[in-house]
Amino acid sequence: MAEFSNYAENAVLNHLLRNVALTSPTTVYLSLYSTDPTDADSGSELAAANGYARIAIAFDAPSGGVCLSTAELTFTASGADWSAATHIGIHDASTAGNLLFHTPLAASRTALDGDSIVFAANAVSVTLQ
Repeated sequence: MAEFSNYAENAVLNHLLRNVALTSPTTVYLSLYSTDPTDADSGSELAAANGYARIAIAFDAPSGGVCLSTAELTFTASGADWSAATHIGIHDASTAGNLLFHTPLAASRTALDGDSIVFAANAVSVTLQ
């Protein structure tokens, strides 16, 4: 995942080139989208219902410009089926907040009631090129 959001691009540029403080979020969260979030976060995140909520995600220290997720992450539908997830995002808050990064999934994933969408440890990566 190397697609910075507009928010993240501007925050990093301001921090590195204009001496504008950049406060790191205490926790970042993985999210699922049914449409491309785009750099402007204009896509459709799955509805916060039927068990869907963003999940806190942690990353190893970067190596070679890449950070990898440290643990398995599981989203589980409960009460009804979810829309197909086609993209993931990383946000700076559990609800609302700012999209930091986004990328399409290799294949869309659908969770029927009781099913889970699982990302193995090291499966989510953020790469700066």
